[in-house]
Amino acid sequence: MPRADELRLAPERLRRRYDPERLGFRTTAELEPLEGLAGQDRALAALHLGLGLEAPGYNVYAAGPPGIGKQTALRRLLSELAAGRPEPPDVCYVNNFRDPYAPRALVLPNGQGRRFREDMRAAMEDVLSELPRAFDSEEYRAAIVEIGKALDAKRTELLRELDRKAAAAEHKIKITPVGIVMTPVRDGKELDEKDIEALPEDERQRLQGKAEALEAEIRKTLRDVRIAEAAAKKTRADLDREVALYAVGHLLGDLFERYADFPEVTAYLEEVREALLERAGELRAVPPEKLALLRRKGLRDFEVNLLVGEAEGAGAPVVLELNPSYVNLFGKIEKEGELGGVFSTDFTMIRPGSLHRANGGYLVLPAVDLLRNPFSYDALKRTLRAGEIVIEDPTERLGLVSTKSLRPDPVPLDLKVVLVGPPLTYYLLYAYDPDFRELFKVKADFDVQLDAGEERVRDVLRFLRGLSEVEGCGLPLDAPAAARLLEHSTRLAGDQERLSGLFGVLCDVVREATFWAKEEGAATVGRPHVEKALEQRRYRDALVEERIRERIVEDVLRIATEGEAVGQVNGLAVSQLGGHRFGRPSRISASVGVGREGIVDIERKVELGGPIHSKGVLILQGYLLHTFGAERPLSLSATLAFEQSYDEIDGDSASSAELYALLSALGRVPLAQGIAVTGAIDQRGRVQAVGGINEKIEGFFAVCRAKGLTGEQGVLIPRSNARHLMLADEVVEAVSAGRFHVWAVEDVAEGLAVLTGLEAGERGLDGRFPPTSVLGRVEQRLAAFAERLAEADEDEEAGARALVLPRERAAERAEEGA
Repeated sequence: MPRADELRLAPERLRRRYDPERLGFRTTAELEPLEGLAGQDRALAALHLGLGLEAPGYNVYAAGPPGIGKQTALRRLLSELAAGRPEPPDVCYVNNFRDPYAPRALVLPNGQGRRFREDMRAAMEDVLSELPRAFDSEEYRAAIVEIGKALDAKRTELLRELDRKAAAAEHKIKITPVGIVMTPVRDGKELDEKDIEALPEDERQRLQGKAEALEAEIRKTLRDVRIAEAAAKKTRADLDREVALYAVGHLLGDLFERYADFPEVTAYLEEVREALLERAGELRAVPPEKLALLRRKGLRDFEVNLLVGEAEGAGAPVVLELNPSYVNLFGKIEKEGELGGVFSTDFTMIRPGSLHRANGGYLVLPAVDLLRNPFSYDALKRTLRAGEIVIEDPTERLGLVSTKSLRPDPVPLDLKVVLVGPPLTYYLLYAYDPDFRELFKVKADFDVQLDAGEERVRDVLRFLRGLSEVEGCGLPLDAPAAARLLEHSTRLAGDQERLSGLFGVLCDVVREATFWAKEEGAATVGRPHVEKALEQRRYRDALVEERIRERIVEDVLRIATEGEAVGQVNGLAVSQLGGHRFGRPSRISASVGVGREGIVDIERKVELGGPIHSKGVLILQGYLLHTFGAERPLSLSATLAFEQSYDEIDGDSASSAELYALLSALGRVPLAQGIAVTGAIDQRGRVQAVGGINEKIEGFFAVCRAKGLTGEQGVLIPRSNARHLMLADEVVEAVSAGRFHVWAVEDVAEGLAVLTGLEAGERGLDGRFPPTSVLGRVEQRLAAFAERLAEADEDEEAGARALVLPRERAAERAEEGA
């Protein structure tokens, strides 16, 4: 077993350093900006497949934490792909003259939609000017006069014929405002009522018969007049239609020719022509004072609502929708208020959504925000499955709208959707939503850690070089500043052989370092500026950390950093408040006694311990069984507690510290209080790696420095965590000066040697631990517990017999007497 001195880590193992001289430049201005994203080959390959494969369901979920560069990679890749794809078609909505509540969608080649809208506007303006001119021509007026003359002639002819027939019937007719009046005539004289009464009866009967026959002729004549007038009216209407058709047909003829290759457009133009012919009389005589109103309202039915086609630019569209609400995604149908609180709408008030604008290209959506917005996610799935975009009011599906609304034609959908979000959201959707698996078949996984080889290091620096160029306000980094940034990246990665993929954090550090450099008037960003940026970031967030440390120094929170104690050790925990992580010590104590309860986790008893922490405590019991329970049962009652801890505790990183405290209490072996412990444990006593190793060491170092460094203090860590060390310079300097130490251990035995200064002990040929070793003392104490428990059991059994025997003898005497 190695000695405690041999377990100390040398200062050079506590931090990876990058030599500025080996970076190969004086400032990053000498580097070519990186085109792309460093170290994300796996994600980029997935994006290339998902965005390039034209097959149903090959949409993409880009998974990774914020700040890893997902948006940067997507913008660059999508821009490249979009440039090589054709421009999307234009989409127009036009009036459906047969059913105004079902507007028609016209899909035209790129640029044709805008052209069609302008052509229709120009044509309608021409209609307003050409129709009155056509109806004001000499030819039209002459034709109208001829129609009037023909009607008058026909009417005169019919009335003359009626006069002839009236004379033959001995009657005279008169045309009055109330109709035709007939009067009997004899010898050229009109007869009045008295004259008729004076006639003989047979004469009156004869005149009455002729009058009735004449009434029939009058009715026939009036009917013929009405027929003639209707014919004249129809002739006039045919003339009006012919004149209007000439004017409108002439104006629309060019449109028919221009859009002859688009059957849907020519069918719409046919409907426009018919509608204009129907309204020719309304449009031909518009007073000048009403012309503006007519342009705004009267011709609204002939407008072209260009839904998509306004954007300029080559290639396919790339749309990033940061607020994926239902309306923002699928568009809406606006309404306008009128007098009386009534709302109206028509096809001109249809507005596009992001799906329309991205159609033919790519749509990027934040996954979490999509799920937060009501209706959006389910509607997106329906749209992708159906392959068409439907604009509707989502409340109609819930039956909340009773008024009639528009039902626009759906628009064919052809685009790739990229959801961007955390990995957990992807796993939850994949597990619980079968539709998601079918619609988003490609996962682009962005790695948070990158290999720290020379090529990757240079890529990271080239990426940072590009940052200053993109933002236009950055200063170049000199080599020492670049080296310090690489060290910070390694710290973020938590591994000396890795770099962090969290480029957003690095970029923020560069921005802040640039700010401090400009404050000093420097031409380049140096290492002191980067150090200041990092220190200021920590200072801004460290208020709570400093207050906790003050309470420790004041002994409000009792943490011993000197001396020895039995059954007590300093564990280490990591707290995170916002974006700030810091380590702090916690006093862990153990108490033992004779009993059968085993190890009692006080945190779990009071429901402050999480499941992983409880698992760690049970593993301690497994270690005791494995080490000491092979020959006799463990007769032990023990309690473990985090002293002065009032928050929930979870995780197993303190399980090794708890075991050391327990063994110390059992063996009555004092532990050094200046050494804090972190590390998980397994049932065989092997110490296992934990997270937050740098924060834990730095947190305990800060406490020891505040209370006074003695040269005996330090932290005990798992050996497997050694590669994760990227400690602050002040800690490394203290270790170099011998004022602080870091020990890396493989198992409990090595940890006990460091904490107690004694051998942990190994079983000899007799199967026992050496009596003076730590484990030997524990073994002896457990044996003593077992003996005491056995003696207590015997005493209890003897006492029980003493109570039972007198009763048995009394019963026997009673039987003998009977």
